[in-house]
Amino acid sequence: MTASRITRVPFALGAYFTGSATNGDAWRAPEDDTDADLTFERYRDYVLTLEKGRFDAIFLYDNVLPVPDPSRIARTPALARWDTFTLLAALAVTSSHIGLIGTASTTFNEPYNIARRVASLDVLSGGRAGWNVVTATGGGENFNLVSHVDHALRYERAHEFVDVVKGLWNSIEPEAFTRNKNSGVWLDPSRVHPLNHKGRFFQVAGPLNSPPPIQHPPILAQAGASGAGKELAARIGEIIYTAEYDINAARTYRSDVLERAARYGRDDRHIRILPGLAPIVGRTDSEAREKFERYQSYLDKADVLRAISLYSSLGTDLSQWPEDRPIELSSVEETNSHKSRQSLIVDWIRKTRPTVKDILHNFTRGGHRLLIGTPASIVDEIEEWYHTGACDGFNIMFTSAPGGINDFVELVIPELQRRGLTRKFYESRILRKNLRIPPT
Repeated sequence: MTASRITRVPFALGAYFTGSATNGDAWRAPEDDTDADLTFERYRDYVLTLEKGRFDAIFLYDNVLPVPDPSRIARTPALARWDTFTLLAALAVTSSHIGLIGTASTTFNEPYNIARRVASLDVLSGGRAGWNVVTATGGGENFNLVSHVDHALRYERAHEFVDVVKGLWNSIEPEAFTRNKNSGVWLDPSRVHPLNHKGRFFQVAGPLNSPPPIQHPPILAQAGASGAGKELAARIGEIIYTAEYDINAARTYRSDVLERAARYGRDDRHIRILPGLAPIVGRTDSEAREKFERYQSYLDKADVLRAISLYSSLGTDLSQWPEDRPIELSSVEETNSHKSRQSLIVDWIRKTRPTVKDILHNFTRGGHRLLIGTPASIVDEIEEWYHTGACDGFNIMFTSAPGGINDFVELVIPELQRRGLTRKFYESRILRKNLRIPPT
């Protein structure tokens, strides 16, 4: 580890939530919450616990996918979930330091709406808002489209979309509002800058009519791993979410993104790459293994295997694969949906020739890596990835709630703090300052 790594790229820790009724695949466990989509207090308490653990931010996933066959979701709590920014707005006033990053698609929204929504959240939270920029893996059928928009076109639109949003955030200077009762002058017009954008996809006059964001600007997150996705991440991403299971592949991914970023005048000061990690932690190895076996016992294994097959567009339903026979994939048609997750799962299957049991022992239903162990062994793994340049931190994906959240905060966080990876106190109430990412 070099000195520059300590000073320029501090370790970052995020937490992932779906905004749905439960968090984790084994929702049938008696102690797991199953009403978080109806009971706001569940999410409030999750976030307060994470603040005690000094997490940098929470990240709310979202999608707008159609459900042509409701029988396919009969055994999974996938359908009902909070509107991302509605939930984050409530969390903004029940939390004090943790960042609040919400997902919004550039394919099915307009820049003005998103700029206004994120800026409002930033002001409401005192400077803790972030936007996870996605092009959407599907959902065109819910937005007057016959099918999903082509992958390349989605990313072309995304680049312009982000440029417009950032332009709108800069369209009114914070000092514009004088509010002078004596003179009767409400604002200084010289500090208002109509955007008047005219591009391939958007025509937006501006200025934005929300309070100017406190951060300059709000944090931009991204999760691209296809060629087009990495290019977008390199150009605009500040937090980059990824799915990696192999440390060497993770180093290659990070190097690739940073090389691309350099072409845009950016470097590792501007970017935090956070692979997803789903830990199951015990005070001893045997306790961790018992928790893992308990987790497995409550999995609907067929449903999880179907979900991985569909999400990764394998063209093969793994739930129908013989249990003890190594999985064999013939030619897999390239998807127009989640190209990066397809590539990761397909490459892993072809490299390791696993059984379906191996799939369940290594991945969550979303294709993220499971890690079972003691606080020390889990932090050993985290530390190796971080210190060898495979990542800049992790996005933790809890296998249960509230149990998995409490376990991580009570058991793993003290070990991370002991080794100097994570903070004991927040330095600021502003997300960008806590992440130490300079404005762009």
